[in-house]
Amino acid sequence: MLTGKRILLIISGGIAAYKALDLIRRLRERGAGVTPVLTRAGEAFVTPLSVAAIAGEKCYRALFDLTDEAEMGHIELSRAADLVVVAPASADLIARMAAGQADDLASTLLLATDKKVLVAPSMNVRMWLHPATQRNIAVLRGDDVRFVGPDEGDMACGEYGPGRMAEPLEIVAAIEAMTGEGPLKGRHVLITSGPTQEPIDPVRYIANRSSGAQGAALARALRDLGARVTFVTGPAREPSPGGVDVVPVVTARDMLAAVQAALPADAAIFAAAVADWHVTNVSGSKMKKDGSGRPPALEFAENPDILAHVAGLKKDRPALVVGFAAETDDVEAHAAAKLVRKGCDWIVANDVSPATGIMGGGENAVTLISAAGAENWPRLPKDEVARRLAARVAAALRKPADAGAPGGDA
Repeated sequence: MLTGKRILLIISGGIAAYKALDLIRRLRERGAGVTPVLTRAGEAFVTPLSVAAIAGEKCYRALFDLTDEAEMGHIELSRAADLVVVAPASADLIARMAAGQADDLASTLLLATDKKVLVAPSMNVRMWLHPATQRNIAVLRGDDVRFVGPDEGDMACGEYGPGRMAEPLEIVAAIEAMTGEGPLKGRHVLITSGPTQEPIDPVRYIANRSSGAQGAALARALRDLGARVTFVTGPAREPSPGGVDVVPVVTARDMLAAVQAALPADAAIFAAAVADWHVTNVSGSKMKKDGSGRPPALEFAENPDILAHVAGLKKDRPALVVGFAAETDDVEAHAAAKLVRKGCDWIVANDVSPATGIMGGGENAVTLISAAGAENWPRLPKDEVARRLAARVAAALRKPADAGAPGGDA
């Protein structure tokens, strides 16, 4: 429930603005107060009168309204809420948010607020996929702006793909999570992410192409469901999300120590691409060619198996242990064998052959493997994979006995 919570709702231009009316109704049903702000473009789709009537409050529209500024200035309006929600958020408003513009009431409120911001994008699929929009999204994520959606489906323009605004109840769930009422409230989830780096000498190391994007997306998704997230990350290209406990590490042995220190946890997800080996005869000085044509003799030892270690714990084993399997051939067979060998509950398997573009890319195509069998998911943006997996984790933790059978909608 959202009893006593105050939501500042910004409605920008787009056909999905009609859904904002239902969103207001759903929020008020749960006890929240809604202060609506309608942009000039938003007025082309819904009227200030309809918004105000459903909200039961004045609909704010103009930045330089002398009455509003005298009674409740835009600074106060931006800070009086528990949460600021933008639904729908057009490509234009997202771009202005990323640029830090303040040229109308909506953008000024967003720049002036000291509260968390939740954005529900809505736009044409080409606009959503455009590199400029994706750059703007990355900037806002770096500023700890949260996102819900967009969903994939038919659009008013006749095209199909990602860009539809999330449904009102989905937005309500995200609001509940951000105000401390999500399904993972009170739960602790441990996530490992990114590559590890195993030193050879002071300037060289062994690593892999993992960007850390899927692990970071998982951390965001679980955080947005209300979990306390410990995010143990190797030196990844992807920035760590805000609102989580970030523990930076370098080597596999560092990662194991950080994982052990973070336990106990309700669930542990091992998305990191951990090096299998480390160099035992690390040079204290930079290695140089000696003219012989022979490379230096490197000696290797196996790194600790972090997933198997945690899955095999007698004490402090998380209720749900999830591993990742990055494979290049016989993906399902290798992942199913890994599930048994490691003793974990689920394996998220994917094909990282160079032709797939998955390792280091923005999309993923995974197979979720458990004792119940294998479930193939379609190729999706990594954020959507994370959202679906986070929902499964939440469902499993509600019913610990069913952790071996993911179930639910994919």
